[in-house]
Amino acid sequence: MAESAFSETDRTRMARALELAARGLGRVEPNPMVGAVVVRGDRVVAEGWHARFGGPHAEAVALDRAGPDARGAALYVTMEPCCHAGKTPPCTEAVIAAGVARVVAAMSDPFPAVAGRGLAALRAAGIDVQVGLMETEARRLNAPFIKRHTVGRPYVIAKWAQTLDGRLATAQGDSRWISCPESRRWVHALRSRMDAILIGAGTALRDDPLLTVRLDAGDTDYGRRPARIVLDGRLRLPATSRLAATAGDVPLVVVTHEGSDPARRRELEACRATVIEMPCDAGGILLAELLDELGRRDMTHLLVEGGPRVLSSFLRAGLVDRLAVFIAPKLAGGDPVHAPPGPAGAAAMADALALLRPTFTPIGDDLLVEGVLRDY
Repeated sequence: MAESAFSETDRTRMARALELAARGLGRVEPNPMVGAVVVRGDRVVAEGWHARFGGPHAEAVALDRAGPDARGAALYVTMEPCCHAGKTPPCTEAVIAAGVARVVAAMSDPFPAVAGRGLAALRAAGIDVQVGLMETEARRLNAPFIKRHTVGRPYVIAKWAQTLDGRLATAQGDSRWISCPESRRWVHALRSRMDAILIGAGTALRDDPLLTVRLDAGDTDYGRRPARIVLDGRLRLPATSRLAATAGDVPLVVVTHEGSDPARRRELEACRATVIEMPCDAGGILLAELLDELGRRDMTHLLVEGGPRVLSSFLRAGLVDRLAVFIAPKLAGGDPVHAPPGPAGAAAMADALALLRPTFTPIGDDLLVEGVLRDY
């Protein structure tokens, strides 16, 4: 339905449902974030949201809280109620059993097992069903879920830190630390809701990172422990590296060219790393095909942390969905040997890649610039 077909009261109720849905950020994946509001007459009688993966869905929570007041009520929900049994029973059955008279959904569910079937089941039960209220906002909220089920790839966030004069390191290669402690804690919170973190072999060899989630007391922890992915066409990552040494505790995936050295592969696999071979061309591993493979492995969120060459490769291939860039109030000076990553050079500034809906957030002494490159 067109937005104009809904009242301002409808919009207020759906806006609240979207606000509730956002509380599931980082805790419900690979499910979508969903919020629900039950309204009887002019009175909100119950609210609910999907709080954790495997837990009850938003509709079930709200209807359970509403009890008898759900009969004849209107249900505002940010995504089409599911009609299949997964870790929880079908929400459509709960809606029908509760005697709800009207369902207003922001959008249909792109998950193939639902995809309109839930709405059809509700209509078949005689419920007044309307779809499309604040759909843009609902789609933006669940862009990673939508991409996973329409494109088959994880949602890609590219992150880096740079100085005010656009350096990722000094001329001697030192980059610890560009960003302030508060920014680094923010990054660890971001890591804690990812499925995987990706870097290139150069960064792995130079920094010998762990790429784990390390949070202080009081920091937001979404509870996920992402796999570490290293693009390593020549299998240079040593078995003595911290990444390989911890592969038995935190998953490590080493991505290499087809026909890689079997002896080096066995060394990494002996550390309990997973080695996967991907097609390549003159520019290296085919990143689009890698994202297809990660999608087949049920990954929804991928954080690309570096280095500059890997980040630039993702940007130039048009594979980045969101940027998170920390700008530190520091001047490193020197020749721009370690310049920030970017897409292929634009001939005119009008052709430059622009962020959609950018935000600017002070974190400690730094400025965090975020924005998306496309909508789903």
